[in-house]
This record gives sequence, structure tokens and C-alpha cells, in this order.
Amino acid sequence: MKSKNSISRRSFLKSSAMAGALGAIGTGSATVLTSCSGGSNEAANKPLKEPGTYYIPELPDKAADGRELKAGVIGCGGRGSGAAMDFLAAANGVTIIALGDTFQEKVDKLADKLKEKGVDIPADKRFVGLDAYKQVIDSGVDVVIIATPPVFRPVHFQYATEKNKHSFLEKPICVDPVGYRTIMATAKQAQAKNLCVITGTQRHHQRSYLSAYKKIMEGAIGEITGGTVYWNQNMLWFRERQKGWSDCEYMIKDWVNWKWLSGDHIVEQHVHNIDVFTWFSGLKPVKAVAFGSRQRRITGDQYDNFSVDFTMENGIHLHSMCRQIDGCANNVSEFIQGTKGSWNSSGQVIKDLAGNVIWQYDHDAEKATFAQTNPYTLEHVNWINCIRANKPIEQASETAISNMAAIMGREAAYTGSEVTWDAMTASPIDYTPKDLNLGKMDMTGFTVPVPGKPREEKKK
Repeated sequence: MKSKNSISRRSFLKSSAMAGALGAIGTGSATVLTSCSGGSNEAANKPLKEPGTYYIPELPDKAADGRELKAGVIGCGGRGSGAAMDFLAAANGVTIIALGDTFQEKVDKLADKLKEKGVDIPADKRFVGLDAYKQVIDSGVDVVIIATPPVFRPVHFQYATEKNKHSFLEKPICVDPVGYRTIMATAKQAQAKNLCVITGTQRHHQRSYLSAYKKIMEGAIGEITGGTVYWNQNMLWFRERQKGWSDCEYMIKDWVNWKWLSGDHIVEQHVHNIDVFTWFSGLKPVKAVAFGSRQRRITGDQYDNFSVDFTMENGIHLHSMCRQIDGCANNVSEFIQGTKGSWNSSGQVIKDLAGNVIWQYDHDAEKATFAQTNPYTLEHVNWINCIRANKPIEQASETAISNMAAIMGREAAYTGSEVTWDAMTASPIDYTPKDLNLGKMDMTGFTVPVPGKPREEKKK
């Protein structure tokens, strides 16, 4: 049955104008792009990739109408709650019918929020425990939103794919090489089943990034020669252990500070910036050398700063820097250098080698053209559109590459050794505790990594 599209004529015209600006369909007026050079060098640009060989999603304000979609949410904390609201805002005819989390209070809190939106989750669709994901997936849902602590996501994705469910996977999608291999194998299964898999690397659904990506693919900065990516910010949240909490309960409630749960902040957060470079360049790292340390973190067993030198496949270098410490210089951005110029995501600007601005994204024009500018919602718009149009999409394997790059950087810093792509992707490293349960666990192994080895005393 052909789905009915309820997008208004005005919304359609706005969407078409934007699609023209992005070059996604046709040629149209570049209403949200500002060219500061008059376009005199446009014809001389040699494209890095030919049009049609790279993906630019169409991003209307809302997904087209179609069959009803029933979702289940696995992981009901801050990100899961946010993703649930984004999913509901992304389309008509979508609802949430099941929730799952390790803890009852998380499930009930999200259920209360959903009830305010007119979505009532009955008690028998609220699942609790480490195996709650299976109950959500088996509850009659069409799609699943997976937003648990990252260590659990490969297994949850694997089970959802086995059960033929479309998946939205928050990033990062794995924390170790074992998880990476699980993701890659499951992604192939999802492809074979024609499922739609979107990941929470929201810059892939942010119009400013997509416009910059298209300009760079058209050759605006020439061949890419290197870059620097940053996520330097204040300390994140933490939870002090409360009386009565078991070992596992404490760590999961404080998950963002424990390396087995989060993968450390280079993986959990900074993967966004690393992903931009692997996406724009089309390259993965072949080796990494890094250092990091723990200066101010209050709980957990991970670092609060990293600096990584990545050598990419063609020999160019990417410098990665991330820090979570109060009172320091903050910067969340990406910079890419090319033979003809450079791009900086801070301001979304392209400059030539003399420092002249030759292109800049017009955020005001986007706001005037579209009602929906939130990339966290737009990734759900694209996901739902792909499902309803029966156009399979699979982003997990692409995200897994940037995820593995972040894992390489972390392990290089933890050990002080040069880490290679080939060795790390084949590594047996598995962060999941062998005695995982909601009660008492052996916590003696959760220690802050120290690179290298002690200095040997000089022999007399």
C-alpha cells in the first residue's frame, strides 16, 4: 500500500529548497550557503568524490507519513529519554510501546515523561534487569532505540538484528575489539536482511556538516593533507556511591566514569570528532601513538585527558585531543587542512591558503527555511523515512571504524605503545567483566592504567 505523505506544500517547497542547496537532488538555489569568493575558482576544483558516490540524506522537517511504527527503548537514562522524544517528534504515526533498563526508577521516570506526551506504557511493558533488552525486543516492537551504557550495545544490536528489528544505535557502539567485531558481523547480517540501522553520530544529519562535506567532496580545499579534532570541556557528571548499592549497581549508575562501561571519554564522547575526520577523508588509521592521564576525575578508573597522533592509510596525520577538566581552555571542533585551503567546523567556514573566507554556512538561512534544525531529531527523520520507503541503510559499520580509531587511541595512551589497526582489530581485549551480575563483583581489576614500565635501577 502506497503511504500517504502529509507534508504540506509549504514544507515541501522548503525541503526542496534545502535539498537544492545541499545538492542532494537537482541543482537549485544555494539558499543556506554563503560564497565569499564569487565562485571564480569553482570550476577549477577537482572533486574528491564524484556526485552520486557519497551519501547525503534528505532532511525534511518531518518524515513522510507511512505505516505505523512501534518502538522499544533500551536504556532509559538521559540519552535514551532524549532519543525517545526525538523519535516521537520526527514523524506522525509513530509510538513507543515498551521500555527496558537495568533499574526500575529509570524505566518509570521515562514512562512518566512519555505519559505527558500522551504515550502510556503499561506495567507489563516496563522491563527491568540486565536481560531487559530481550524482553523489549520480543514485546512486539518494529524498531528499537538502543541507548544503554556502551559496553552493552553490541550484544543488544546483535539480538535486535536476529529478531529482524530496525535499530537506532547511540554512539559509541562498542568499547573494545570484541565488541567491534560483533558490530561488524551484525552489520553484515542487517544488510542481508535489508534492515535500517542509524547511529547516533548526529553530525551526519546536521545540515551544516553535510553542506561542508559536500563542498569538500567537490574539491573546495583540494586533497586532504591532515587535520586536528578536539573535544575539550569541563568535567562530566559523576555519582558518589550510596549505602545499599551493590558493586555493579554503583558502577552502572556512575557509568560514564568507568572504562569497561563507557570505553573512556575518548571513545564515549570524542568519537564524534574522530568520526568527522574518518567520514570526510574516507580514511581509517593504520597506527596510533598517544599519551593521557588522570588529573581531576573524582570517581571511576579512567583518564580525563588524551592526546593522540594517528597515522592514516595514505600517510597523512590526524591529531586528536580531548579533555574533561574544569577551568581549562575548551574547544569542541574539527579542522581539516587541504592542498588548496582548510575547513573549520567552528563557524563552518572554508578558507583558501591565504586565509580568505571562500565559503561559510548560513545558519540564519537554515532557521528561516526549516522548522526542525535539531540533528538529534533529524537522524530519526532519516531513519523513519528509510524504513517507510523500504530503502535499507546501514551506518553501524561506518561508525565502527571511527569507534575503533578511538579505541586505538585509548589503548595507545594506556600502554604507551604504538598501536596498529591490524593488531587492535584482531585483539582479544574484552572489557565485559567475567563475573557480571547485579550483586557483588570483583572490583580489584578496575584500576587506572599506567603506561610503560617502571625505570630499572642502574646496575652497579
